[in-house]
Amino acid sequence: MQRGVHDVLPTATHDEASRESFVVALKSHVATEVTGGNRLFFDTVAAPEFKRRHGYAPRNRSDVRRAMNPVPYYQMSSSLKRTTQELMWDYVGSSVERQLPALLDRAKQVTASPKGSLHLDADLPLPRYLTAVDIHCMPGNYTTDLVDGDVFAGALYDRSVYLFAMGGLGAYNDDVGRTLITALKEKFPRFHPRRILDLGCAVGHSTLPYCDAFPGSEVHAVELGAPMLRYAHARAEALGKHVHFSQQNAERTNYPDGHFDLIVSHILFHETSSKAVPRILKECHRLLAPGGITLHCEGPPWNRMSPYEASILDWDTHYNAEPYIGQVHDEDPKHLMTAAGFSPSQYLDLSVPSVTMSRYFPQLFSEGNNGIDGTWWYFGASK
Repeated sequence: MQRGVHDVLPTATHDEASRESFVVALKSHVATEVTGGNRLFFDTVAAPEFKRRHGYAPRNRSDVRRAMNPVPYYQMSSSLKRTTQELMWDYVGSSVERQLPALLDRAKQVTASPKGSLHLDADLPLPRYLTAVDIHCMPGNYTTDLVDGDVFAGALYDRSVYLFAMGGLGAYNDDVGRTLITALKEKFPRFHPRRILDLGCAVGHSTLPYCDAFPGSEVHAVELGAPMLRYAHARAEALGKHVHFSQQNAERTNYPDGHFDLIVSHILFHETSSKAVPRILKECHRLLAPGGITLHCEGPPWNRMSPYEASILDWDTHYNAEPYIGQVHDEDPKHLMTAAGFSPSQYLDLSVPSVTMSRYFPQLFSEGNNGIDGTWWYFGASK
């Protein structure tokens, strides 16, 4: 799929584009040909050896990882997978750094007369789950400012996510949001929210589709990283979308009670902590108006996968700086929602085919896809 462009998207020279094409090809090869081979080693080597040593077959993702860690092939494939991640950030980062002064100028130009808004809070305390690790191995994480008015982290993220997903998130990396909207409109065809809030919006990839899906609605988005928000604001203005961005912690915002009719998040929780998730959901309950809906995208609970499939996704917990992905999938989502104050009868649980992958990558919906099935899972509740 051809990448979507806008006025603040970093461009690439011939050599930079060649390096990016190389890392995408390598990532694809590792994800399909190399990583796929682990199943054979698990079935024929690791699982039998684990059963011989322990007297039982691997029962969960942790058992699978313990069984696979000594296998040289698994070590090699893990090393390659981590290396492609680091190469991606390195290649894109050097390109963005080269053109950062021009990006800062373009960001100022497109936000000179904004239709949306941007509010930053330099005194906002940053939670340790965000400062203790560079999420996804992204250098500097979401929060590091290199210069005044910096947009480096946002520009790096925007370019790199497209490479990371190998185009699978759509031209504008907005597939998670567009898929949620599709499901929402099918299940609640008469629902039209006045105010929408996106929690942990990053650069607004999945935020912007709500502007088109619900014309006339007021769209808000919060994020902790200032350079991400500056870029998100400029990107939205460049694409003609009117969003009100604010630097806030989703655990505790400054919006009034019952202010929003729709509250969403797109793969946020696994970058937080076991203490943060309940707080965020309680905040959703406080902020949601009667008759409102909240939905959150994450990977499905481990108990809906085989131990081997779960171990594939849990790899990121241990080797790709995804601090909470392992634990969040252990949680009972319905219990989380009811503990936050929502009625059990209003609980929502949706598995929805990706609107991009189902069209452009139908092979993901076939057998033998290494645990990736081309669907997004959303949980939440109405109020």
